[in-house]
Amino acid sequence: MEQSYSVKLKTLVEENDLTIIRRSADYDKIRIHTDALNRPGLQLAGYYGYFVPDRIQLIGKIETTYLAGFSSEERLRRYEDLLSKSVPAIIYCHNMAPEPECLAMADKYDITILSSSIDTFELLSLLIGQLKEHLAPRITRHGVFVEVYGEGLFLTGDSGVGKSEAAVELIKRGHRLIADDAVEIKRISSNTLVGTAPDLIRYYIELRGIGIVDVRRIFGSGAVKLSEHIDLVINIESWKDGMNYDRLGTESLETTILGVKVPYITIPIKPGRNLAVILEVAAMNNRQKKMGYNSALEFTERINNHFDEKFNIMEGL
Repeated sequence: MEQSYSVKLKTLVEENDLTIIRRSADYDKIRIHTDALNRPGLQLAGYYGYFVPDRIQLIGKIETTYLAGFSSEERLRRYEDLLSKSVPAIIYCHNMAPEPECLAMADKYDITILSSSIDTFELLSLLIGQLKEHLAPRITRHGVFVEVYGEGLFLTGDSGVGKSEAAVELIKRGHRLIADDAVEIKRISSNTLVGTAPDLIRYYIELRGIGIVDVRRIFGSGAVKLSEHIDLVINIESWKDGMNYDRLGTESLETTILGVKVPYITIPIKPGRNLAVILEVAAMNNRQKKMGYNSALEFTERINNHFDEKFNIMEGL
């Protein structure tokens, strides 16, 4: 069973600089468990079919204009119908002030009332993005995560195989470290994974024989990055004589993380191979594939066409 996550309402308030108009008694304890929000236009009109009360409610100009056409007693009744459902909070957009009837029902049912200067649709989009990240399914995997030419490379392999050393060489060549040793991976959509480092070890890297190194202090803030999409998983292993490694690159292998398929390759290493350069080429090659160009398939097609021409010539003799 997949673990579920939540985020404090207080965290969202601080991240979006929301104004607290009324604070409920349990404000510090309120947690949001869904990445969906609700504009309660239908509810204020009296329809509560399929209503989910644990969503944050956003009120914009449409809702307030609609309610302005009713008497104070009717507005009071409609707000009572909504707030009696124990919604976690109501946010008024465009810096609008809540009606007295809303505040009266908020006092009665102890509901948090917030305000934002942002446009309703902009705030809706912003909050959904934040909630998806906060509530995303996640897992921690052993490995090194770096950004190379805009591609997120997740390096895996046995301890001591050289992942961290390759990361340092990449940093020296202008690329960026995201995580070393432990990578926190979140699924923020059905086909997107984002990797970051646990807070405790962020920006640190371990080099055997030297110890723990603070990459941000030694190489500067441009050498690190907080998070990145996982575009390619690279398994690094020691070269094994007799192993049949892919030499053309025509195989399109994938691995699955949190239900998302990610391109996967294995790179064998031995003395004399420049792993950092190989990783740079792997990043650029993966980027080309996403743009629709596959050099391995083109080369294979050229070889096949060459032999077809030779065969046709032989037949004509």
